[in-house]
Amino acid sequence: MLRIVGSQYYFRRSVPLDLRSWLSRSEVSHPLKTSSKLLARQKAALLYAKTGQCFEEIRRMTTEPTSKALTATDIIRFYEQFVRDWENYHNVRLEEEEAKHKAEMAQQLLQTKAYIQQVDNFLDIIAGHFEQTDAFLNGLKQTQALNTAVTKTREGMLRDEIAGLRKLIVDIKASSSAIASAPALAAEERQEDEPPQALPSPAQENRKKAKAQTISAMAQRFILNDASKSADTIKGTKTTLDLFIEAFGDLPVSQVTGTTAGDFHDLLLGLPATHGKSKNRLPIRDAVKSAKEHGLETVSGKTVKNHFSRLSSLWSVLVQREIVAKNPWAQWSFNTTKKTERRCWTDEELSLLTQAQWEHRGISRRTYAGMVNVALYTGLRLGEICNLRGQDIENIQGVACFHVRPHPEDGWSPKSAAGTRVVPIHSQLIKSGIMSFLKPEQHFLFPDLPTSSEGVRGAAFGQAFSKLKTKLDLPAEITFHSFRHTVSTKLRNQNASFRELWIDRILGHEASHRSQGTMNYTSSIDVQNLKSVIEALEFSTFRLDIPEI
Repeated sequence: MLRIVGSQYYFRRSVPLDLRSWLSRSEVSHPLKTSSKLLARQKAALLYAKTGQCFEEIRRMTTEPTSKALTATDIIRFYEQFVRDWENYHNVRLEEEEAKHKAEMAQQLLQTKAYIQQVDNFLDIIAGHFEQTDAFLNGLKQTQALNTAVTKTREGMLRDEIAGLRKLIVDIKASSSAIASAPALAAEERQEDEPPQALPSPAQENRKKAKAQTISAMAQRFILNDASKSADTIKGTKTTLDLFIEAFGDLPVSQVTGTTAGDFHDLLLGLPATHGKSKNRLPIRDAVKSAKEHGLETVSGKTVKNHFSRLSSLWSVLVQREIVAKNPWAQWSFNTTKKTERRCWTDEELSLLTQAQWEHRGISRRTYAGMVNVALYTGLRLGEICNLRGQDIENIQGVACFHVRPHPEDGWSPKSAAGTRVVPIHSQLIKSGIMSFLKPEQHFLFPDLPTSSEGVRGAAFGQAFSKLKTKLDLPAEITFHSFRHTVSTKLRNQNASFRELWIDRILGHEASHRSQGTMNYTSSIDVQNLKSVIEALEFSTFRLDIPEI
């Protein structure tokens, strides 16, 4: 019903089929002459009702017998007069509402003025009571100060009397049994004469406190409770902490040395790659022993580097705060060569995926089919698909598009600045029924995707898809992210006049050619050009229909 052109809103409504021949158009569109969405909605609602009345009047005029034969020109002239009458009516209503608003504001001003007068009168009345109360409190304060001084004087006198009595007792003991009690008396006098032990300095107290601070407590304070940290950072830090504490215990941070870091490094390199991916997992040291005995594939150097990077970030904070002296997790070398290179889906593998049976209790096959279709016909990342909202489907320049953009209200944003983009919806996606996911009361496009305890939406889907892939005996190089590789490869191998810049824009990549034009004018790429790029995607062996509700 609303569309925006430039900065102005327009009202648009389809003409009923039986009236299109009379009005010579399939839809009507009128400028609302405002850039305010709220005002545009108000005008559009009123115009929607009025156009409905107008359509009914045209039906009456064209169906009831009249003395004069009506033509399409007469009907169009009637509709144009209706539009002019509506605009005049709206202006009169607007002036009426403004006058009503001014009257209400004036009434509110009078009430506020009366209230202020009442407050002034109240303050005048209680001012005298405040002065009396202030004088009473000042007198009470002086009395308290006098009593405090007297108490301190009496306390000093009592201390002097106690010291005199203690000295008198010592003298009596010395005169009555000088020989028998001489050793004991000497010891007692030494104890009396010894000065009290000095209290530990604040620096010593801080060092003792630092020794008592465990790695889990420090991580909770500086990483896990930090609202600015992403859900992925918090989840990864928890995983690393669990591994370290399982291996070495919850040590005080002052006891973690380079030797500890080296032992953890060697332990991680011996850990099987599947550790932590099943519920019934072995203890970390037993898992390392089992991996060595059975020759299992171990974690990559990149994974070990990620664990060390998380601990190094925590220790950097501790060094800055002088809780520890140095960072034992920094300046380590890792072999980060990838063990498995992701690749594209082949036609045979896509055909196999089409025939697969999706099995998951919480996520429907309808959602699975919708997400796979979106991934294959857009190249969107899994996180971008999982966080699509209904409002992210927009009509731009007459083209239905996905608008990938940050949603700070839910704490989600694309991977990079280039990830904020417009991706036209492929005609095959529309044909498959992707628009059926749009529901007025629905927030997310795929509402049955759960959010993990770490705040990551779609983690359960990723795990379920990985299990499906394993069940189909697909190689490790194929993952959900391979859909994105497939789209990129297909587009770049097209025998068409596509600019590399258009493909980068579709995929949310930084422009591969960093010229002044690509940096300044990327956002002005015509949507029709992006549409032609998307429509070039064809997959002859892929037919995964989206089930109806």
